[in-house]
Amino acid sequence: MSGSAILGSAVAAAAEATAAGFAVECAALGFRYEEREALRDITFSIGRGEIFGFLGPNGGGKTTLFKILSTLVPMQSGMARMLGRDLRGDTIAVRRALGVVFQRPSLDGKLTVAENLRHHGHLYGITGRRLKDRAAAMLNRLALEDRADDVVETLSGGMQRRVELAKALLHEPQLLLLDEPSTGLDPAARREFSNYLAHLRESEGVTIVLTTHYMEEAERCDRIAILHEGAMAAIDRPMALKAEVGGDVVAIQCAAPEMLERKIQQRFKVKGQIVGGVIRIERPRGHEFVRDVVDAFGNELESVSFGKPTLEDVFVHLTGHQFFTDAKGAAERE
Repeated sequence: MSGSAILGSAVAAAAEATAAGFAVECAALGFRYEEREALRDITFSIGRGEIFGFLGPNGGGKTTLFKILSTLVPMQSGMARMLGRDLRGDTIAVRRALGVVFQRPSLDGKLTVAENLRHHGHLYGITGRRLKDRAAAMLNRLALEDRADDVVETLSGGMQRRVELAKALLHEPQLLLLDEPSTGLDPAARREFSNYLAHLRESEGVTIVLTTHYMEEAERCDRIAILHEGAMAAIDRPMALKAEVGGDVVAIQCAAPEMLERKIQQRFKVKGQIVGGVIRIERPRGHEFVRDVVDAFGNELESVSFGKPTLEDVFVHLTGHQFFTDAKGAAERE
């Protein structure tokens, strides 16, 4: 099938998604930085009121995709519609309907919480009584009333993230985009922030789209898309993706993984993957397989463990690569 035919088919599918009430539809989306392909044939739809996550390591394409969806960079190829509007032609209208929380803080640390909200409201033409009411509502919703007069730079990282969210919601957006929203937060603060997002979706019906490399954060999404080297590796509910991994995941560490993997394959007629120097085998009833491996090759083992599949296991299953790699400078390359 020709490239134009593929795009035409994807555009037709996206048009059907729009009719079905989807908040975001992308078809055959592509993007290049000179000779490097950052995104390749990205096609997906996100339902209104859905919490949707893009999961992937640095360098996978998340940042580039976020820049396109948040209108920071223009589209190069493919098609995208947000809230029924063409991202290529209705950029201003799309921006007015978006709330965006960037990975790097966008607050003025020298101003108070209330002053940050007022200045942001002015950018959207909100003034007078409406601005006062909206700011008060955001402070109340995010439990920031007692911090309204505090200078932002004196707040904790988790509290500043809540102010970022209050600012992004001030103009009542229909769609909220968050780029690595939990970066810099401790696990407790990440859970608290995720709880706020779930409450926001339930109480306001806002569609939430986020990028993340935290497995825990991805688990709390309705659906996730896994990005790897600029391509879509999978898209589904977290539980459905984990169910695709064949049984338990057995991890074996030893001094000579290539040699031991060959022995295991010959002995048990099961093929493993060597990822990061660890033999990884998907096997039903993993505890029984661990016992058999220990009985057969115990003197060659350093450690062996098994567990139910995680999203990290899904990533390895789909790509054959570790999720966390040495990606120095990958964020800049995205």
